[in-house]
Amino acid sequence: MITAQALLFDMDGTLVDSGPAIEASWAQWVQEYRIDRDRFTQVVGHGIPARQIAAQLLPADRVAEATQRLEQLEIDRAPDLRVLPGTRELLASLPDDAWAIVTSCTRPLAQARAKAVGIDPPLLITADDVTAGKPDPEPYLLAARRLDADPARCVVFEDAPAGLASARAAGARTVAVTTTAAADELRPHADTVVADLGHIDCAPAAHPPVEIDIRP
Repeated sequence: MITAQALLFDMDGTLVDSGPAIEASWAQWVQEYRIDRDRFTQVVGHGIPARQIAAQLLPADRVAEATQRLEQLEIDRAPDLRVLPGTRELLASLPDDAWAIVTSCTRPLAQARAKAVGIDPPLLITADDVTAGKPDPEPYLLAARRLDADPARCVVFEDAPAGLASARAAGARTVAVTTTAAADELRPHADTVVADLGHIDCAPAAHPPVEIDIRP
């Protein structure tokens, strides 16, 4: 059993199965902006903010417009999303002041995806709230601060190495889910690896701290 002041969740690939929608959006975006696919493959990384990727692929004066275009492509596909196993049950068991979503999405995109699958986070940290996105620790440090929690007493749930690196740099305990990447890819960055959030149980609590059990 682990006692935590707060549970912090990545969204895409951790709470929400958005992989196919993201891939389709990026594919259309790459075609529209005539980006070399080999160069794109070298730069793109799951869990990294789109603006950071676009900045490596396009001239500086095109990054803002191109990022907005990608955002719209992804918002248009939000109705196609579904939640991953264990998501609803775990979130429903948590007090509002003990959890947050910490995502590399922009705020409009994150809100569209959360609304599409019926998730209403009490705290939402997005790429718009930070100056440096994952793998920098800033997103998770900000979430902990907003929840008045010690980062070292937070547990972060992630599906990507960049997000796990962000959480570790913030000093949090890390739990990886293998919904996107293989366990071998995630294990070097995680304290624990599970298949999905269906392996996490939370004891009932009205306020933090919360106690969670991680089942193999």
